[in-house]
Amino acid sequence: MATPPEATRMVTPLAAFDIGPDGATRPVDAGWPDAAPGAGQAFRWLHFDIFDPGLATWADEHLPPVAAAALLQSETRPRCDRHDGGLILNLRGINLNVGAENDDMVSVRMWVTNALVVSARVRRVFAADELRQQMLTGTGPASTAEWLVTLSRSLTDRIEQASLDLEEATGELEDDLMSGSGQRANDLMPLRRQAIRLRRYVGPQREALTRLAQIEDTLGHAKDRIELGEIANRTMRSVEELEAVALRLQALQEHVQAQRAEATSRNGFLLSIVAAIFLPLGFLTGLFGVNVAGMPGADWPWAFAALSLGMIVIGVALYVYFRHLRWF
Repeated sequence: MATPPEATRMVTPLAAFDIGPDGATRPVDAGWPDAAPGAGQAFRWLHFDIFDPGLATWADEHLPPVAAAALLQSETRPRCDRHDGGLILNLRGINLNVGAENDDMVSVRMWVTNALVVSARVRRVFAADELRQQMLTGTGPASTAEWLVTLSRSLTDRIEQASLDLEEATGELEDDLMSGSGQRANDLMPLRRQAIRLRRYVGPQREALTRLAQIEDTLGHAKDRIELGEIANRTMRSVEELEAVALRLQALQEHVQAQRAEATSRNGFLLSIVAAIFLPLGFLTGLFGVNVAGMPGADWPWAFAALSLGMIVIGVALYVYFRHLRWF
C-alpha cells in the first residue's frame, strides 16, 4: 500500500505494544503502525490522543468506517456495540488530572477485536497510563479480553473510591448541619452537583459493562466474562451509593431551606409583635405632639412624666397580654 507524504500521515501513539500469548510485551516503534500484531504475537494495543493530526487518516485506513468515526467523536457516552467482527466500546473514568473536578469524567474510546485494541482519549486517563506503565515492565494482559478486564477494573476502582469519598463528605456535612452549626452549608450544592454528574455517567457505564460481559463470541473465555460481570456489579453498587448520596443531599437541602424559612418566619413574627406593641405608643406620641391650642397638660410641669409613665404601662401591659396568648 502506498504511503502518503509523511507530513499528512505521521501518527504518534501514546502507547503502542505487541503482546504475546504469555503476556510478554514488546513496544511497537513504527511511526505509522499497522493494525495487525507482529508475527507470533497475540494482539496489538495502540493508544492515541484524538487530537493527533494523523489519527483520522490512520483510522480511515486501518479501521471500519463506523469504528473510525466512533473513535474520533468529540462527545461520547458509555456504550458497548458489536460491529463488523469487533466491539465499539466507550467507558469513562474519574478525572484525576491536575485542576480538574472528579465529576468531570474522562472518556476512553475503543475498537476491540481478538487481535487488536485501539483506544483514544481527549484528556489523560490514569487507568490507561497504568496499563502502559505495566507493559513497559515487559508483562501485560495475555489477550484482549484480559486487557478489557484490567482496564475496566482500574476504572471501576477509581469510581468506587470517588463514590466512597463523596459518601464520607456527605456524612460529615450531615453531622454539621444536623448539629445546628451550619458552617459547611455552602458545601451542599457542590456535593449534590458532583453526585448528580457522577450518576449521569456511571449508570450507562454499568449497562455497557453488563453488555460486554454477555458477549461470548468476542471475549472467548468464561473467566473473563465472569470478571467483567463482577466489575459491572461493583459499578451497579456505585450507582446505588451515588443515588443514595443524592437523596441524602436533597433531604439536607430541604432541611436547610426549612430552617431558613422557619427563621425568616420567626423573625417576621417577632417584628410584628414589636410593631403591635409600639403602634399605640406611636399613636399617643403623634396625638400629643400636635401643636394646637387646648392640648391637655400643656401648662402642667409633670405632663411629660405622666405621659411617659402611661406609655410604659401600656407597653408592659401589651407585652404581658401577648405572652399570655403565647404568641412568643
